[in-house]
Amino acid sequence: MAQLTPTPPGWIEVVLGDFDRFLQDHASCEKKAAGMALKIASHYPDKPALLNAMADLAVEEMSHYREVIRLLTRRGIGPAPDAKDPYIAAMNRHVRQGPAFFLLDRLLIAAVVESRGCERFGLIAEALPGGAEQRFFAALNESERRHGELFLELALQHCDADAVTPRVEALGRIEADIVAALPLLPRLH
Repeated sequence: MAQLTPTPPGWIEVVLGDFDRFLQDHASCEKKAAGMALKIASHYPDKPALLNAMADLAVEEMSHYREVIRLLTRRGIGPAPDAKDPYIAAMNRHVRQGPAFFLLDRLLIAAVVESRGCERFGLIAEALPGGAEQRFFAALNESERRHGELFLELALQHCDADAVTPRVEALGRIEADIVAALPLLPRLH
């Protein structure tokens, strides 16, 4: 995985300053991640390893969604309506068309996004006092790390292996520019 630039300073303070809103966004992100996994699975039914990995991932992401909904419920708030994620939209604009590129870019963008989630869930876990929420975000940190590695492994298995490293490095640079341009909000991305 390409090394991502660190999250801008101040992000964690913004998140902790409006943690309920962050959790609402987080719930939406988990639901969308499950949908993304199912969408990839539906496009590649002829690739059993990819199909099974995405089915498993969708189930895991929905499990995370359920846990975030439980956190929201305990806090006395409900989920917010899904909103367009500018980070994801900006990353997806870099998916190249054509059979040689489309799957590679989808998988590698997913790897970058999961790696960013890993970093940010780690920041949250470090900032929260001990307890159930801290343990939950520490577990999410590990889960996102595994997901990033999964997408990278799938790219190596199903795409031109020689194209993986240069493309993931390019996407890392693109992602750094996107992160730098976005305002600091109580959102995962």
